[in-house]
Amino acid sequence: MIDALVIGSGPNGLGAAITLARAGLSVRVLEAEDTVGGATRSMALTRPGFVHDVCSTVHALVAASPFLKRLPLEEHGLTFVHPPAPFAHPFDDGTAAIVERSVDATAASLGSGDGRAYRRLVAGFAARADELMEALLGPPGLRHPVLMARFGLAAIRSASGLAGARFRDERTRALFAGAAAHSMVPLDYAATAGYALGLIVAAHAVGWPVARGGSQHVADALASYLRSLGGEIETGVRVESLAQLPPARAVLCDVTPRQFLRIAGDRVPAGYRQRLERYRYGPGVFKMDWALDSPVPWRAPECRRAGTIHLGGSLTEIATSERDAWEGRVSDKPYTLLVQPTPFDPSRAPAGKHTLWAYCHVPHGSTADMTARIENQIERYAPGFRDCIAARHAMGPTELERHNANLVGGDIAGGAADLAQLFTRPVASLNPYATPLENVYICSSSTPPGVGVHGMCGHYAARAALERTFNQTRRQETEGGRQEA
Repeated sequence: MIDALVIGSGPNGLGAAITLARAGLSVRVLEAEDTVGGATRSMALTRPGFVHDVCSTVHALVAASPFLKRLPLEEHGLTFVHPPAPFAHPFDDGTAAIVERSVDATAASLGSGDGRAYRRLVAGFAARADELMEALLGPPGLRHPVLMARFGLAAIRSASGLAGARFRDERTRALFAGAAAHSMVPLDYAATAGYALGLIVAAHAVGWPVARGGSQHVADALASYLRSLGGEIETGVRVESLAQLPPARAVLCDVTPRQFLRIAGDRVPAGYRQRLERYRYGPGVFKMDWALDSPVPWRAPECRRAGTIHLGGSLTEIATSERDAWEGRVSDKPYTLLVQPTPFDPSRAPAGKHTLWAYCHVPHGSTADMTARIENQIERYAPGFRDCIAARHAMGPTELERHNANLVGGDIAGGAADLAQLFTRPVASLNPYATPLENVYICSSSTPPGVGVHGMCGHYAARAALERTFNQTRRQETEGGRQEA
């Protein structure tokens, strides 16, 4: 009998498997698709020779993750490429605000008043980023309480409220709103400021890098490391029911509540089933990939130095767009998150060519075609963009869910990430990873700490299994690979 089976090979599934294998257990990962990766895959979506990331592209949380950053992934083929600046935010007058790797350089670009306010808000957290990420990317609990108390005073506020109170210039407010909108939660909701702060701190501490050659290399490196520990991976195995699994001492499921209820069937007690059925999914995304004959012709030169660009004008415009998606409306001017990897990683396209990736938020399960709206947003800040397009590929919520069943209704966050559900993923519990089924666990982004390529959901679910199923006391990670008591 194998010790542990893991359903799903996304970063959390692989993270869970690695944690168990490092503890000396036999592990097998079962993946429905022909390649590993979950939402961390790369494919030729447009033309031969153009490498596109199907979902995730920017990997600040891989670099910041208290778990993943300690794994020897470089030895297994992963190399990060850092754009000179993490992200930029263009405006209609042809200028842009930009977040540099340096807090001081960023503050200097914002002018004297907002620069001082930005430094006061961010610098102390950036200086203690390792401790902050340990607390933010861990399960609920008291880690670094004084630091977290300071962070929480700002983070608990709405993004709109904090930006309006701290910054005078609409440009700085928009820059902050662009980061906060990654949350896919209305910006006047409590705790949306925390998303912006966490991402901005990561930008200064570790950057917003991309994986050289495509995000598939993140998943491939994790898979390679797992195999080096003796772990097994079987692709093309779609798990329709827990009953089809071979005998194992523990089962860890890198799936959202909807998939878990389907594969667990009538084994799930009625009370727990009802709680999972109340789990809420958030807005979806409409994603586009382009093969380009030339770089994006940004009017603002700052945008040429940044890997990620937030398109959406003012804080008010971004907030309206996010509110529309949350409440079931399609925005005519959607906040658009764009990544341009090839100016910094030319290996993703033929010589002189480029790839581009962007998405906007849409209502859950929306069937609206956002192609023209997204391209209009890019043209707004880069006139002549459409003349650069050699080929395009679009995926709405239905196509995204078909590609990956965890992307329910196009929700890439594994469930709505508002404050009401932030600490109750997938249910309110002292051990959110355990289920009422004996030795069966959930390890997806529908558990704490939630969305992001950080592997922490899988890591902590595996630690729960080590304690509950395998009676191993909690262990500390070492850089050498194995764990020590």
